[in-house]
Amino acid sequence: MNHCQIVGEVAREIIARMPVSGLFPAGAPLAAAAHDIGKVSPYFAEKIRQACTPGMARIASIPDINPKMESQWGGHAGVSQVTAKAINTPEYLAEILGQHHGFAPPVDGKRANDGVFGGPAWQHEREALVVELKSRLGMNWPHIDSMPQARLLAGLTSVSDWIGSGQFFEDPDSPWQENIGRALDAAGFVPATYRQSMSFEQVFSFQPHAAQQQLIDQVKGPGVYVLEAPMGLGKTEAALYVAYRMLETKQASGIYFALPTQLTSNKIFERFNEFLASVLADDCEHRSLLLHGNAWLLDTDMGEEGRPGGAWFNQAKRGLLAPFAVGTIDQALMAAMNVKHGFVRAFGLAGKVVILDEVHTYDAYTGTLLDALIELLKALQCTVIILSATLNRDRREQLLGCKLVSDAYPLITAVPNAGLVAEVSMPAPVGQRVAIRLLEPEQTALEEALDRAEDGQHVLWIENTVLEAQQRYLDLAARAVDRGVACGLLHSRYTPDDRQALESLWVNRFGKAGWSNRAEQGCILVGTQVLEQSLDIDADFMVSRFAPTDMLLQRLGRLWRHEHTPRPTTAVCEAWVLAPELQYATGAPEKAFGNSAFVYSPFVLCRSLEVWQAVAKIQLSTDIRSLIERTYATRDESAELAGMLTDLDNGTRWRTGRKAMRQLARITLADAGNTLPESKAQTRYSETDSFDVLLLRHIKLVPEDRVTRITLLNGEQHSLPWQWRVYSKAQWRKLSATLMRQVVALRIQDAPLQIPLQTLERFRLQYCFYLGNPAHEEAILRVALVDETGRLSGLQGAPLHDKYSLNYRDDLGYRVIKP
Repeated sequence: MNHCQIVGEVAREIIARMPVSGLFPAGAPLAAAAHDIGKVSPYFAEKIRQACTPGMARIASIPDINPKMESQWGGHAGVSQVTAKAINTPEYLAEILGQHHGFAPPVDGKRANDGVFGGPAWQHEREALVVELKSRLGMNWPHIDSMPQARLLAGLTSVSDWIGSGQFFEDPDSPWQENIGRALDAAGFVPATYRQSMSFEQVFSFQPHAAQQQLIDQVKGPGVYVLEAPMGLGKTEAALYVAYRMLETKQASGIYFALPTQLTSNKIFERFNEFLASVLADDCEHRSLLLHGNAWLLDTDMGEEGRPGGAWFNQAKRGLLAPFAVGTIDQALMAAMNVKHGFVRAFGLAGKVVILDEVHTYDAYTGTLLDALIELLKALQCTVIILSATLNRDRREQLLGCKLVSDAYPLITAVPNAGLVAEVSMPAPVGQRVAIRLLEPEQTALEEALDRAEDGQHVLWIENTVLEAQQRYLDLAARAVDRGVACGLLHSRYTPDDRQALESLWVNRFGKAGWSNRAEQGCILVGTQVLEQSLDIDADFMVSRFAPTDMLLQRLGRLWRHEHTPRPTTAVCEAWVLAPELQYATGAPEKAFGNSAFVYSPFVLCRSLEVWQAVAKIQLSTDIRSLIERTYATRDESAELAGMLTDLDNGTRWRTGRKAMRQLARITLADAGNTLPESKAQTRYSETDSFDVLLLRHIKLVPEDRVTRITLLNGEQHSLPWQWRVYSKAQWRKLSATLMRQVVALRIQDAPLQIPLQTLERFRLQYCFYLGNPAHEEAILRVALVDETGRLSGLQGAPLHDKYSLNYRDDLGYRVIKP
């Protein structure tokens, strides 16, 4: 009884602290409180009896009860669901109670009066508990008017349960009422306060230009707003100032800034922190959490599920519950998916300003998920701001769910929740003119990159796969040193510590922070698509592997980005694009484009190549719209391209078709059916980084000390006690955060082989990592040891990979070496 009431009161206090009103129906705390009514059942009672200390175990057992059978109906959560259904709770409520552990329990065909649940006598006790909860909380069941509101209430229920199961309520003999507020403070649910009436100039130290001011003028309340403008036009600052205005007027509860990749989110995080430092009030408690990316993780206590080793002791997930966060689009997309704790993500985003950057980069699968996410966010009173340089009109109509007429560029499209659709055009800024050269010989481009860097220029080289970027870096690095040129590599497959060091070095070298030292040495930075997205880097010369038009335009936006960047007098704003001949490409696209044809659709690559064949120069800003529309316009195709379009729609033996991808996305959005484990919930269909791999120098059991001794790649040593109580919760959080920074995210085919869950548990890694639910998920953490040469080996001599050798170096990152 006490726990149920505590959770109800936690929910009541969370709602009271929300700056955005009207999100939750009256009676919502009762739904949260009733989540555990299913614990009044013979199987749960016997499970508790068996778990008691030996002295208490003298309590008589319940005959013919095996608690392990609970898994057949999802444990006590399943009993909560059938009980709620039996007492005719309003629509959605039974399912909310059943899903409070993150997934739908298998209760089809089960009834509350069934013998396995104790029959009518136990059901009578569960009903009595509900009556008592109604009396203590002073409310009746909520009436839920939509599926989005049901997801919101389900998220509130789970989060309230986590907090209500935390350290503030562990002593059953202590009064708990005064700890409700303390528990929410410790969990980070502290309302933010803001400096009032700040101008754009006061926040960012410069006046807004026309496009920025237009967006500011359009956004007056929740809705969906699209800002299409060239790269480097300050879209990020415009979106953040709009967010400040919504926060200041209590029309938003926080900000989630969603980016395509984790790499780009690290640099945006720095800019985001600078923005928050400007707008948060001096006495706002959240100011203390702006120091580093793990601060909210380390300094808040989210209760049981958010402890180290819990599924939500994870910066990417917990950021959704923080009032302010920068993260990836993937975590936001799962708010709309039937994935474990997807509704907790929906709760975390409710009422916020959600900024979606670089939306043009998503494939057919992700596009379907993104459309669904935007519909959900609209229903949850969010202000959604979509930033893009390269949308076409068809995609904009899909995102906004309405018919549009304007092809102007730059353009703001506003669809407020209360108001009419508006398309507002703006004068195009004077864009940079970029000379374009298409060529095939890679060696010619390698020599040109080295020559220009030796001349003092800053050169970018962008490949479409990590493997090819690593190879180009190896081709260039040794020769660059001989010529006095610095050479670096940047992609997604580094540990966070290595990635942060490389990113800081190279983004600063290519950005404004490096202007004073720019003339000292030329350099070449090799990378993948991460260099085209959201990074404020400025190159003198670029070499790029051919890619679809929208990606090429993004890459060209990194050239001569700022007017006052110091450059060698010999520098010319030019890009060399490594592309095959069009005739060869249309006849044999997989051979012509190589690995790129497995990253991007051959049809889109050929349509793009058609457009770029005749391009010798482009004007960034004025030419963007026409290049995009010419690439994606519907038309009658030649026989070769018609065949590729059929393959794009229907698939091949190498690639799933976009019709199937959209159908797959719709299945993951289903409100019924089995809940997907997070490890199986893809948010992108190709090149999916989906498995975490922990990289260590050594790990060994030390029985005499009852610890696991761990050596990190940098030589640091840490001890992992075999008993949880040896460390304080703060010590566990600190150790877990440290180990999480030794992880690389990889596609399943590139990851080391799976290790038995029992092996990982023997090393006590479950104290720091969520290893997966044995009843529902495979082990989702892989582990490999890295020797001094960079070679990877398996844990305790276990086999590492079926086909390839694996390697890790701090300059090259994680490598898959094929024979």
